Amino acid sequence: MRFIRKAMIGLAAFAALPLAAQGPVPAPAAKTVEAAPAAKAPAAPAALDPKDLEAWMDGYLPYALERGRIPGAVVVVVRGGQVVLEKGYGFSDVAKRAPVLPETTLFRPGSVSKLLTWTAVMQQVEAGKIDLDKDVNAYLDFKIPPYQGKPVTMRNIMTHTAGFEESVRYLISSDPKAVMTLKKQMPLALPQRVFAPGTTPAYSNYATALAGYIVERVSGEDFDDYVDNHIFKPLGMAHSSFRQPLPANLVPHMSKGYPDVTGKAQPFEMVIPAPAGSLSASGADMAKFMIAHLNDGAGLMKPETAEQMHDFKAPGVGPLNSMALGFYEQWVNGHRAIAHGGDTVWFHSYLWLFPDADTGIFISMNSAGKEGAAGAVRSALFHKFADRYLPGPAEKAAQVDAKTAAQHAQMMVGNYISSRGSFTNFMSLFGLLGQATIGLTEDGKITLPALDGLGAGARDWVEVEPFVWRDTGTGERLAAEVKDGRVVRWSIDAGSPFMVFEPAPAGVNAAWLNPALILAFGIILLAALAWPVRALVRRSFKAEFALQGKSLRAYRLTRVFAWLAIGALVGWFALIAAFSADIGSIGGPLDWLINLLRILTPLAAFGLLITAGWHLWLSIKGKQKWTMKLGAVLLALAGLLLVWVTLAFHLYGFGMVY
Repeated sequence: MRFIRKAMIGLAAFAALPLAAQGPVPAPAAKTVEAAPAAKAPAAPAALDPKDLEAWMDGYLPYALERGRIPGAVVVVVRGGQVVLEKGYGFSDVAKRAPVLPETTLFRPGSVSKLLTWTAVMQQVEAGKIDLDKDVNAYLDFKIPPYQGKPVTMRNIMTHTAGFEESVRYLISSDPKAVMTLKKQMPLALPQRVFAPGTTPAYSNYATALAGYIVERVSGEDFDDYVDNHIFKPLGMAHSSFRQPLPANLVPHMSKGYPDVTGKAQPFEMVIPAPAGSLSASGADMAKFMIAHLNDGAGLMKPETAEQMHDFKAPGVGPLNSMALGFYEQWVNGHRAIAHGGDTVWFHSYLWLFPDADTGIFISMNSAGKEGAAGAVRSALFHKFADRYLPGPAEKAAQVDAKTAAQHAQMMVGNYISSRGSFTNFMSLFGLLGQATIGLTEDGKITLPALDGLGAGARDWVEVEPFVWRDTGTGERLAAEVKDGRVVRWSIDAGSPFMVFEPAPAGVNAAWLNPALILAFGIILLAALAWPVRALVRRSFKAEFALQGKSLRAYRLTRVFAWLAIGALVGWFALIAAFSADIGSIGGPLDWLINLLRILTPLAAFGLLITAGWHLWLSIKGKQKWTMKLGAVLLALAGLLLVWVTLAFHLYGFGMVY
């Protein structure tokens, strides 16, 4: 489940349907020049046999896990309907020194679970009980309101274009009591829709859980029972379950999750929208699932249903990777993989299928490791495995001429908001803190620092065609859509199927707003601290204060609201810290703090603005010193900024879906 990293990035509204279907618009002056081949013709692929693969994997993974401080992992590779390698590395329980056993040790694949939910959906499509293009309200016992007059369809849901904003209130917890039935959860947790359906990729765990609920309703079986009966049993997946807590017979086999190899084992995570990520499974069982899909859905669905699922291509950004139905594309060395990644708080996984090579790979790790090392480990595994066993023909390195490339790079510079985020509630504040920034390197190439930590080093983006860049290290692409000479959105291969980025509107652009907020709170803090300090100084020198009557009352009120503003700031930082440390803490345990902050923040912001304005008026009317007037002006401006942030980021209200 790509729960955490992307939620913290804060991930905004984008283009209409015509834009979603068109590629980048080249500038008239752009020229594409042919360069020499990027590399010599690749060597013949290494034989994908158990001995060679195990030796190669043993040379890569133990060192990668140790460097990343990750306790354990399981890796499975299948080809031609057979398991080539399934092997555990490290420990499933560090304290007991229990090894990872690929046949029986359970990992939490997170959002890789979605592939089983989408499989269940396609089974019901095959059975004629679900129509991919019908309003899903036809299958529900509550109503999802239309957006811009348009309903949600199952095809929208499976391509992450249903238009829901991000929601974390009912997402993940360590408390077993947080688990609820889909019948209760779906109407309770319904998030706002912020995009017209089919127009904007915006990853949604809620929408996937909704699909699971629809399977439950049309099949007449509880979702957990359905998966047991129609996926696990037919494939012989005896060490797999969506159930939370785990069935008693599987509990002894569950790997512990860790912050890193030196951290304490963490409680079993409860993924509340269960169809979106509650699977627990062994590596061997995931091999069976991969083999079934590579074998045209054998044991799960008809070949034509599997083909419909695997080969669909949703509109995307330019030439970038696209969504299939549930799976998403990842191209490497000319080979198309259909894949899905998954992240819970403690487990980090990925599954890739290469239909043209009849090959599948699955990896799961029981810790993010040092500085999120798990992301780099699995990314490198994907690329290095493909380079060794699935090399492709050498490509000619087309390149846009230097002058045009410099102009296009300059057009990309700025702050951007992700379509995967919250826009109608206080969680939009995380979007301010996590806006993606594109800058320029010393030689004028674009740079995206947020991506550098996911690989071995900084990306080297070369523009290979107008508004399409390729990283020379990984081959991954970044592409932008341009309209009327302006970048309207962009994405990257790794995220384009389910997330796009749009220029941050001027009013919420972190490039100026974050420094302005720091300055504003500096002014507020000085004003708040000066109040008692000046009182002590006057008392020491037995001096009278220049303000009396209404002027004194206004002055004191500004200081009271300054302290309230500081209290609100401390509270928001405490909430962000708690959320960053444990996403489950925000889904109930800290509701009291959220409600308090949504009362305190508008009270402090509007109170400061009004009283500072009153204080300024009385200072001018009373012909006070210029220093008093300047202080009042600065405090009023600080209050105005706080009011703007309060309104723009919805730091008020009482709604509990966020």
